[in-house]
Amino acid sequence: MRWPWQRKSSADLLVVSWSDQTLAYVRARPAGRAYEVSSVGVERPDSGSREDVVQRLQALGLKGLRTHIMLRPEQYQFLQIDAPAVPPEELRSAARYQVRDLVDSHLDDITLDVMRLGDGQEKGQAHLFVVAAQNAVVREAMALADAMDWDVGVIDVQETAQRNLQSLVAQSEGLQERATAALVLTDGKQALLTISANEELYYTRRLELPDGFMTMAWSQGEPASTSDSYTPVSEYVPDYSVGGVAYGNDYSDARGAGLAAGNAAVADHERAQRLVVEVQRSLDLWERSWTQLPLAGVRVFAGERSLELADWLGREIGQAVGVLDIAAHWKGLPPLDTPDAAYCLPLVGVLLRSETRKL
Repeated sequence: MRWPWQRKSSADLLVVSWSDQTLAYVRARPAGRAYEVSSVGVERPDSGSREDVVQRLQALGLKGLRTHIMLRPEQYQFLQIDAPAVPPEELRSAARYQVRDLVDSHLDDITLDVMRLGDGQEKGQAHLFVVAAQNAVVREAMALADAMDWDVGVIDVQETAQRNLQSLVAQSEGLQERATAALVLTDGKQALLTISANEELYYTRRLELPDGFMTMAWSQGEPASTSDSYTPVSEYVPDYSVGGVAYGNDYSDARGAGLAAGNAAVADHERAQRLVVEVQRSLDLWERSWTQLPLAGVRVFAGERSLELADWLGREIGQAVGVLDIAAHWKGLPPLDTPDAAYCLPLVGVLLRSETRKL
């Protein structure tokens, strides 16, 4: 999405997101044809008001900058539709008609943009990704931009930012023409799975995380067998809401406390398996649907638990899973092993945005 006006601003580029009373930012300075990160941060004002955010950002010297805004997944819908058989200049209007029954709001209340799925070389029916954001969300973002005197040229979304990050890593590993998957956990509520190839996005899915997932003990007992197909969650997750001594809930002595702790660990493991099942389903679907683009690797990010997640998920799905580590490829980036820094990771992907691509 582009905006017609221009303001005089610094050569620095600021990327921000503003959602759920949380503002995250990455500031970068030009370094040749790329950028060097100079600062990152997360601001959570007590009141959550725009005025408090503006005061904090002004104190950080972030007023009057050239800015890209990234919307968080909860701020928009990311849909896939069959590409309408119309000229390129008519894609948006045709897509708007096709998604009328898929969006959460009236068509008059949304801002919509489209991008083609893949690189356009696929056989058969072409598809489009459609981003639909409520006008109120866009207005709120632009109101903050006005208050900060930002020159906003782009509003991006997290799926395409993540595509850029995994494409950077794939290129460094010589896999840019192969399909790679990325699973990124940043807020403890949702994981975003993307599959890309040739620097283009082919598949995306949002996976809800169980409450407290980021503090769970994911591994408990022997790793799950990967020789069989996945088991529906309802068939292997026991009902731990049942009470009584017969279910190990005897808290009258140390033995009972030990049993309770053991049951809690097992319960965590079983709830964590929900993520494993959904990731495996997505990868299986990919392998069946895109036989010409076999998956070359899976990379994950979960802040300070990234390596643990990679090891655990790799054992569970029977594949080599690595960490989506961009620190080695990005000058000036601080260690991404804290919750706040992790929240900023997708914003770095916006810095990699290619101006030749939509979104």
